[in-house]
Amino acid sequence: MKLYEIIIKPLSGFGTPLKGDTIFGHFCWQAAYDDSLLNGGLEKWIASYREKPFAVFSSAWPRFKDRGKFFYAVKRPDMPLSIIWPPQDTDRKKRLEELKENKKMKWLRVDEILSLRLDPERVLGDAQLVKASSRQLTEDTKKIMRMQKKHGFYVGFDQQHNTINRLTMTTGEGMFAPFTEGAFSYYPETELAVFVLVDEDATDIERLCTAFKRIGQFGFGKDASTGLGQFTLVECDELQVPFCERANACYALAPTVPEQNLFADVYFTPFVRYGKHGDRLAKSQNPFKNPVVMADEGAVFVPKEKNVFDKPYIGRAALNVSLSLPQTVVQGYAPYIPFRLEIDT
Repeated sequence: MKLYEIIIKPLSGFGTPLKGDTIFGHFCWQAAYDDSLLNGGLEKWIASYREKPFAVFSSAWPRFKDRGKFFYAVKRPDMPLSIIWPPQDTDRKKRLEELKENKKMKWLRVDEILSLRLDPERVLGDAQLVKASSRQLTEDTKKIMRMQKKHGFYVGFDQQHNTINRLTMTTGEGMFAPFTEGAFSYYPETELAVFVLVDEDATDIERLCTAFKRIGQFGFGKDASTGLGQFTLVECDELQVPFCERANACYALAPTVPEQNLFADVYFTPFVRYGKHGDRLAKSQNPFKNPVVMADEGAVFVPKEKNVFDKPYIGRAALNVSLSLPQTVVQGYAPYIPFRLEIDT
């Protein structure tokens, strides 16, 4: 499989986080309507997805430019903080104060060659991401942002919804009562990178980019009909599959359903995907999928055997998740970054 990065720039807020399994679902809907996106059509490749994934998508990660080089900000690995910041002070009060500050540092800097080190100097907070983002702003946007008293890199907000009663031509009570749903937006002009592993027997990067352009135009995820989830495609590039000669651990770039009996140790935050069909099946008699328990992005897997690193992805497909469409699969695979994890035993 070949590795590509697809760079997108948000044009609106989002009602659904840009996680790898959801991005995979959006691509499948594009392929369902356009057979030319996959050689032989979607059904052929979905049938073999359990044994041979045709595409594996990462979640979307911020990308920045610093001194002529790019870097990515990924989620700080879901590991005990003491592994990244070994306790230095014997005073209990000071250790607790340091722990409180370290918990705010939720991002990890990764070089453009996708090399990962658990170095405290590479761990970033929101303020550092805002500073990196502000250096990429156009002059007009800088003037607007100077007028803002407070701004974060990742900001939540309430999306208003109104249902009109056509008899009274206004809102009301019960099913016609106004309500809000949570949404979020990124710092202006932020670029996001989605890493994609592609089986070139199935498709190529040009067709993937075509699908992403369409997704960005129609909107990604929840409340796309209200204007959320829109983005533009910036560029697509081939990357070298990340390699680390002394690697003994995998950092997952998307939510994962890990294989059984393959890992000696795992560090992760559980994530339950309460899935729902999109597009026309969203209005079907049973649009909901069975819940899938996953290890969220940022999980670290320590394999028992070195042959795990022979494949550029980890995880497995989740099947039997839908009554409305039995052939439905959930991407339980994830691209990963191999790295050296040093832990005292």
